[in-house]
This record gives sequence, C-alpha cells and structure tokens, in this order.
Amino acid sequence: MLLTEGGWRESMVGTISLHDREGQRLHTIQMGATPEYGKKKFYGRFDQELSKVKERYPKASYVAIADGARSNGSYLRSRTDRQWVDFWHAVGYLGQAADALFSGKRQRVARKEWLDQACHRLKSQPGSATRLYNELKEHLDSGSFKKTDKEHLLASVTYFKNNQSKMHYSRPQSDHLPIGSGVTEAACKTWVKQRLCNSGMRWKEAGAQAVVSLRGLTHTDARWDQCWRKLDQYGFD
Repeated sequence: MLLTEGGWRESMVGTISLHDREGQRLHTIQMGATPEYGKKKFYGRFDQELSKVKERYPKASYVAIADGARSNGSYLRSRTDRQWVDFWHAVGYLGQAADALFSGKRQRVARKEWLDQACHRLKSQPGSATRLYNELKEHLDSGSFKKTDKEHLLASVTYFKNNQSKMHYSRPQSDHLPIGSGVTEAACKTWVKQRLCNSGMRWKEAGAQAVVSLRGLTHTDARWDQCWRKLDQYGFD
C-alpha cells in the first residue's frame, strides 16, 4: 500500500483455516497488519490467534502453506507440523521455465504439452520436484538462451532448488489437505488491494490500521457480532 511516509510498502495478511477429515474447509480466520519493518506486530497477532486455535484443538494436525519467502518459512517451521510452498507459486515458476525452453510462436503447442505434463508430475508423482529441478538445471547448463529467457530459467531453477523439500504434493492430497494458498491470496485482495490500493489513495499508518482492524471483524465469520457482544459486556477501553 502507498503510505504518505515511506512510499509503497508491503503489508501483511495471513489466514488460519479449519478443515474436517475429508478436507472440507469449515471456517477461516483472517488477519492483517499495516507495513512495518520486521513484521513483529503482525507475527504477534498471528501467534495470538494460533494459540487460541491450538488451545481449542490440541490434537489437530497443523500444516503451513506459504509462497516460499525465507521469512515465512522460518516463522512457520516452529509453529506447524508440516510445511509446503503454495502449489500455484510453483506452477508459476514452471510457466517461466516453459517460456524459456519453448520460446517463439512455433513452439506454442510443445510449450503447453511440456507445462501440462510438468504440472501433473509435480502434483501427483512423489519425488517429481527433485526430478524437475534436475531437468531444468540440465537445460540451463547445456542450453543457449536469450538473456531474458536465461534469467527466467535461472529463477525457476533457484526456486526449485530452495523449495523442493516442500513440494511433496501427492502426500497432502492423499491426506485430504490443501496444497494451495488461495484463501490467503483472496484475503490479500479483499483486505488490501480492493480497499487500500485504489486510485489516488495514500495512507497514514494510523488510518490504514483502523481500516485493517475493521476488515478483520467484517471478513471473519461471526467476529463482528462477537466484538459488539464483548463491548456490551465490558465496555470500550
């Protein structure tokens, strides 16, 4: 979001979703925070919400899905049982690799076939992330590419190198667990982009935080009514 001091800064959004044994999503808690250095405020709020959920459901399995950023990985590792990167982020890097390997209009069909097969392998075959990493690296080492294509292929190779241990997607699917962070991506859109990033908008932190706090009440089921019941009972601090 665009701040009056500091320019464009990255805000934080996170979700905690509850699923049943068949993988059906039952409830989602959404939360967010205005831009800050170190993300301490956001992580504190997330820890508070997660602690309440764990207290209520101590025997649940806790899994984390994120975009591959190192800070997200280090934060979630100690708080969840299993972690993997969002499947669609991985697909995006496969798309970049496909553009580099099959550049030009004449290779459009070959590009689609390779990408479809690569996505299917990644999603359903154990060990496919490592095999795809080796395949892409071999192309990078042995092929001759345009500068932009080489940069895209290198980015894909680096992403798979760093995250292949978190790309075992066949395993969570067999356990009826989600492999994509679409719920969180949707929260980013509705919390921040649709409300705080419209044309001409520029925010002071206090004003932006007020809006973010209100959206936390209106975008999580039952939170708005819970807030007012609490104010009726205890008053306003």
